Amino acid sequence: MKKNKIMRVDQFPNLVWAFVVSFLIMTLLACATPPAVDDAPAEGAVPAPVEEAPVPPPETGSPEGPEYAESRPRVRVRDELTVVLSKGDGVELDFRKSYLASEAQIFTGLYEGLFSYHPFTMEPVPAVAARWVLSEDKKQWTFTIREDARYWNGDPVQAEDFRRAWISLLDPRKESPYSSLFDIIEGARDFRTGRLQDPAQVGIRAETPKTLVIRLNSPASFFPSMLCHHSFSPIHPSMTEVEDWTGISPISNGPFYLLEHQEEAMVLTKNTHYWDADRVSLNRIILRYTEDGDKAASLWNSGEARWISGEVNLENLTDRSGIVVNPLFATHYYFIRSARAPWDDYRIRQALSLVLPWDQIREGYFLPAKTLIYPIPGYPQIAGLDTTDVEKARGLLAEAGFAEGKGLPELVIRLNPSNDAARVGGLMAAAWMEELGLRVKIEVVPYGQYFQALKQNDYEVGFSTWIGDFADPYTFLQMWRRDSNLNDARHNDLDYENLMEESMAEEGEKRWQTLSKAEELLLERGTVLPIFYSPALNVVDVDELDGWFPNALDIHPFKYLSFKTFRPLPGVAKNHEEFQGPINTSGFLCYSLL
Repeated sequence: MKKNKIMRVDQFPNLVWAFVVSFLIMTLLACATPPAVDDAPAEGAVPAPVEEAPVPPPETGSPEGPEYAESRPRVRVRDELTVVLSKGDGVELDFRKSYLASEAQIFTGLYEGLFSYHPFTMEPVPAVAARWVLSEDKKQWTFTIREDARYWNGDPVQAEDFRRAWISLLDPRKESPYSSLFDIIEGARDFRTGRLQDPAQVGIRAETPKTLVIRLNSPASFFPSMLCHHSFSPIHPSMTEVEDWTGISPISNGPFYLLEHQEEAMVLTKNTHYWDADRVSLNRIILRYTEDGDKAASLWNSGEARWISGEVNLENLTDRSGIVVNPLFATHYYFIRSARAPWDDYRIRQALSLVLPWDQIREGYFLPAKTLIYPIPGYPQIAGLDTTDVEKARGLLAEAGFAEGKGLPELVIRLNPSNDAARVGGLMAAAWMEELGLRVKIEVVPYGQYFQALKQNDYEVGFSTWIGDFADPYTFLQMWRRDSNLNDARHNDLDYENLMEESMAEEGEKRWQTLSKAEELLLERGTVLPIFYSPALNVVDVDELDGWFPNALDIHPFKYLSFKTFRPLPGVAKNHEEFQGPINTSGFLCYSLL
């Protein structure tokens, strides 16, 4: 998922910076005794549903909890939640075209695939899939669709809806951003790249109305985690061929459906036909869009908004107890493109990387990044990118036939109009001009047009922030493959392709060793220039909103959210077990923070 929000030290007001530091320190301390988590279900079994914690009774007779002075109004309507999101160029409701993190959050309410995210661990839990069987060679998955899985109009969800939706997403004419995720399915890669014309030869079959069979190229134990992603959702038969979903309410199968969509707000209402509707507490979700941090803060202060997941002026919050900062499986990076000669020669890209003043570039970030992938337990530790060696860089240029930069065309850096981009882009441009003799041009593109501008072939250097779609290194590495629709760098390296192919036939530690070699290649050959690991920042009262937990993907399924009937007194600490719960999530959150 792409994210365009950048977080620097100087964006935090002094009054909350101490809170941020203390939160992360407490995260480290909490790692010593993680809460118990049930083992993964046996193959084909359906795990027990997520149980809600018992709710203590209020301390007074008031249905709203104890009476005490509060810095913002208490919840009055307990079946309605207002969330503030950053305003962009509008929401793309067709998940085949979407790739933004804010849209992924909305889709947890509208759509549901075979599996969905556990709200606490982000592990896959059965959703539309009632059960499944894995073949002896671990390449074929046979899923049984729930009999009671329905769209909001009452129509049943069928296996053919999945097959048709996935084949539509793989259509090479659509260039769907996440189509390369399907490459692990037999024939999918050839079909989406036009080398295979017959969709019947793709390993996706609807054998019966409720039986979906998926054939993979090789075993993939992480396949259920991938299936949590919204791109693997079904589409109602009437919607598959609709090219533009603007202005319509898609016939979706999630716990909510779109009731109203305006420029400044979106309203979701409960899907009473949803198979697990009894577990859904909220009847209505109001999504407010704003790019004004002061406006977002005022919505929180007034009590209208109970969760801010976008830009907000923290200094203007009257109640700062809701500030939640946690590590995120996300990296902000620059990249050097290989689309045009001579930049397709990795020696030149490597030379550009070697002259950068890394300490200056990463100065001020709380979690500076030397690698593309956030360190997770079990994944091999690699050296990362932090070496400055001007003489070696000049030698590489000479070896490539461009001694002292002579003969190299003008290098174009494409940025958006942020102060941070101007600072980092300026440092890069200065190093390349002064140390290598390059001609460098900086282009600034408006925020709303930036991601689309990265798809063009008239620049050499750009930047992005990528949030992993599931807790596996593959989610970061698959987008650098030569025929990936997410490959804005137009990276094309046979050595890299061979390593990625090799990893697809491996499992466990051996697979991660191969993936780490592929990551090293991206760094050593100057394609990816990691800057910092991006933390997640939300404003939400976790003492008030049940089912919301900080996690490494910053995805909080709407299905599980509800308002508690009891809110602790201000300043009263929760017990040790309660405190650990929201912090120790997804296993790797507590790893290598400081």
